Amino acid sequence: MGYLHKIVLLFLPLLLSFLFTKKEQQLYSIHGYAQGTDYSIKYFADSALITKEGVDNILLKIDSSMSLYKSYSLISKFNSSENGVSLDPHFLAVIRKSFEIFKDTQGKFDVTVAPLVQAWGFGPKPISVFPDSAEITELLKNVGMDYLELKGNRLLKRRPNVHLDLNGIAQGYSVDVVADYLEGKGIHCYMVEIGGEIRLKGRKPDDTTMKIGIEGPAPDGVSEPQIRHIISFIEGAVTTSGNYRKFIKSGNKKVSHLINPKTGYPLNTELISVTVFAKDALTADGYDNAIMAMGLKEALAFVSARRNMEAYIIYQRKDGAIADTLTTGFKKMIVN
Repeated sequence: MGYLHKIVLLFLPLLLSFLFTKKEQQLYSIHGYAQGTDYSIKYFADSALITKEGVDNILLKIDSSMSLYKSYSLISKFNSSENGVSLDPHFLAVIRKSFEIFKDTQGKFDVTVAPLVQAWGFGPKPISVFPDSAEITELLKNVGMDYLELKGNRLLKRRPNVHLDLNGIAQGYSVDVVADYLEGKGIHCYMVEIGGEIRLKGRKPDDTTMKIGIEGPAPDGVSEPQIRHIISFIEGAVTTSGNYRKFIKSGNKKVSHLINPKTGYPLNTELISVTVFAKDALTADGYDNAIMAMGLKEALAFVSARRNMEAYIIYQRKDGAIADTLTTGFKKMIVN
């Protein structure tokens, strides 16, 4: 064998190794502002596959469908209509899930709560006084998803004053849409967070999983909420609903932004916050508000009876002390 051939054979394995060595994945991050809140995306890839502009365009389309703060949105058109409107794919997916959760929670989750949300000062228009019992009684006449009917892609209302508010579920849907967008780009390890609603998937190049801090109310004398637990999992979504951040003060009383669609009044249970784990953010976000409307025992029993759902609950004891509890599956996700 000639000298030249020997050199070629010696370097061939090195050449093949160079050609087939997998490029080390890097961490890429995108931060922005949409839907009235901050968003953050982190993912591992060989190169920057996602742009902020691409993400912003996705979220803008969802806003154009379901934002109460945009007069041209599809939900605004539905609310001002007499009979209903035809839905786009975004709106349709969310309303189908809303019907499912409405039925499963026996009406504790209800997207027709919009008139009550507005009356208590948490809608797009400012208020000067809280509603009295007579006004609540009148508003309740147009609250109830039984007044809605979905025929194909057309959502009909049986009463013209039935108005929708999808804020309790649309942000989770937005997280899923962005996450699916990343997966469509071939990204298999990521975290998508919008306004505290999170979905993640995969293992990092060092074979560890991403970690999430679970927030809760701070002790007396501390203004900012604090991280109470760190959790980690390979795939799924986590969302939180609570009454310790978003509220209006009336004298010494805090009025929660979470409204009971059955009574018309802000929620007043022992639950302070509920963090739900589910396979997707749409499911987790849809259920967290409904679980807040339950008592502690009912909430734990409800979550435990459902597959692929876990919960961490912070509540107030009868003596006023703050305590927490969690399902068995959620406990397994906590990182020591």
